[in-house]
Amino acid sequence: MKIHEYQGKQLLRKYGVPVPIGIPAMSVEEAIAAVPTVQQQAGTDVVVVKAQIHAGGRGKGGGVKVAKTRADAEAAIKQIFGMQLVTPQTGPAGKKVQRLLVEQGLAIEHEYYLGMLLDRGTGRVTVMASAEGGMDIEEVAATHPEKIFREGINPGTGWQEWQSRRLAKNLGLSGKVAQELATFLRTLTKCYDEMDCSMLEINPLVTTKDGRVLALDAKINFDDNALFRHKELEEWVDPSEEDPAEREAKKWDLSYISLEGNIGCMVNGAGLAMSTMDIIKYYGGAPANFLDVGGGATAEKVTAAFKIITTDPDVKAIFVNIFGGIMKCDTIAQGVITAVKEVGLKVPLVVRLEGTNVELGKKMLADSGLNIVAAADMADGAQKAVKAAGGSK
Repeated sequence: MKIHEYQGKQLLRKYGVPVPIGIPAMSVEEAIAAVPTVQQQAGTDVVVVKAQIHAGGRGKGGGVKVAKTRADAEAAIKQIFGMQLVTPQTGPAGKKVQRLLVEQGLAIEHEYYLGMLLDRGTGRVTVMASAEGGMDIEEVAATHPEKIFREGINPGTGWQEWQSRRLAKNLGLSGKVAQELATFLRTLTKCYDEMDCSMLEINPLVTTKDGRVLALDAKINFDDNALFRHKELEEWVDPSEEDPAEREAKKWDLSYISLEGNIGCMVNGAGLAMSTMDIIKYYGGAPANFLDVGGGATAEKVTAAFKIITTDPDVKAIFVNIFGGIMKCDTIAQGVITAVKEVGLKVPLVVRLEGTNVELGKKMLADSGLNIVAAADMADGAQKAVKAAGGSK
């Protein structure tokens, strides 16, 4: 689950992490009204108008503007709100800006990068930091990886003060600012742990000319598997930022991710799903999605999965690849038959079944009278699906 910057800062503020004064706005009028309030509370005429979308690189796309006067702020608000913001993370279509954050301007001394995520190589949550913060951190990571410092967190002891001191030294910080960073990291790591974050990125983390350390940005993702422990986060979901198909999949407890190909995939088991996408690519095709219906799916669940796949207008063929263990092949067959009849499927359908009750499942499909192409195995099914979708891409 992803949240907006302003929501992330609300959470950080709750944990005592220093963030700038800011007011979110859901309309041009709200944003304009927020400007004098922020100016008064911050004691400065300088404000920053920020587009709120679930993507980085907003500054490069024109979604972040510094305004030195109220008139400049109003002009920036009208320019950004409603724009189709294109960044390296949105793709060429971009995202429409429907929320803004009006925030105080700061006298910045230096910009740093700070991030936290699970390093699967070490099996530990890792804090990453660099003195080369800002919009070009990806370039720094690619060309000068030695400038990014890492500190793994021992799950038995948690974040340690000596790690703060070592990180501060590596970043070239000392004295009061180093102490500020230590407090910052102590509260930030606590937030990450208690809120079951999967990623917490602050880019930039800034030091100000008066010796403060603040989070100038906040990009936070949460582990979906732990959301049952954080019901309060449900109200922070922004439906306009979610793929409608992925949102529908969540209702049915389906693991679904939209991709850019034209062959819809429905598989049971994440490993088999990955293998299915690989073999489609091997034979020159391109999967349109990752979709794992799970080991214990019902016919209703399979029907819902079919409906989700067919909402993608780019899908030119569908490949159902099922190994029946817990999931029985006749259950899948019934779901396929029901789905095809309900949806009125207009694209070729290739089905490969293997496992429990496979002969019964194949017979049900053959007797259905529907236009279903049977596959002998994964390779055969992938080749038939690629051909049905129009051949290699």
